Amino acid sequence: MTDVLSQTSKLDLHQRVTDEIVAAIEAGTGKFIMPWHGIPQGIPRNAMTGDPYHGVNTLVLWAVARNHGYSTSYWATYRQWREMGVQVRKGEKATVVVFYKQVPLEAEDVETGDMVRDYRLVARAFFVFNGDQVDGWKAPGPQLTNLVENHDRIEDFVQSTGADIRSAGLRAYYDRVGNYIMIPDRIRFLGSPTSSATEGYYSTIFHELVHWTGHHWRLSRDLSGRFGSESYAMEELVAELGAAYLCAEFLVPNKPRADHAEYIADWLKVLKGDKRAIFAASTKASEAVLFLRSS
Repeated sequence: MTDVLSQTSKLDLHQRVTDEIVAAIEAGTGKFIMPWHGIPQGIPRNAMTGDPYHGVNTLVLWAVARNHGYSTSYWATYRQWREMGVQVRKGEKATVVVFYKQVPLEAEDVETGDMVRDYRLVARAFFVFNGDQVDGWKAPGPQLTNLVENHDRIEDFVQSTGADIRSAGLRAYYDRVGNYIMIPDRIRFLGSPTSSATEGYYSTIFHELVHWTGHHWRLSRDLSGRFGSESYAMEELVAELGAAYLCAEFLVPNKPRADHAEYIADWLKVLKGDKRAIFAASTKASEAVLFLRSS
């Protein structure tokens, strides 16, 4: 079986990835459960190398795992599973993930006449299978987490961003004019069957920190959209994805929020109308997370 497909193949990889994510969103709309909510396995990883998947690949593997009820976060190509001494079961369907390869280009500078070397990114589609789709493989045991150390790690991360975070009121939001984050006092957060009050507090901070990266002094995303507009909903999607990536990294449960009902219809409209929209949103979310990590 071929593990990789070039951009010239008839496979529309952008559409295929978008379709998987749309299906997962539509399946969870009744309870506002999106593909990035309540993922107990954490960040998807390659079973052979242990390396995490990134960007839209993280999202599509979460979506497929939710759609099919997979219990493990480990994936690999057919060839990799064989090299590990296990076999993908007959009839199992592969999941497409996307990798971009830099291809060198040379062009003439119109002003100087010099040849300028540049690059363009060419998409490659790889086919991977989840650990639940193979025979003869056992998933690694769960990592034990020291909750105190993890709490300190999150606090250090939040402080390192340098964001102006203020505690007051009953609503969490980022004020782009004042350039500060407002969040209710910790005691106002309540626990749930799947997360503690502290975890709810941190997942909310992660969401607002992603919005904070969009300021024109930082990543300069368009934050001018009004509530109810498409641009407003898409910025919320960027914040949701960025927060989900951070929650998975810091082992914080990311629970659904009822206010998603205000955005879901817009998200689905945009994703169905533009097969590259989810790629753009996940790229911006990844850029936001990278910015926060490097602060």
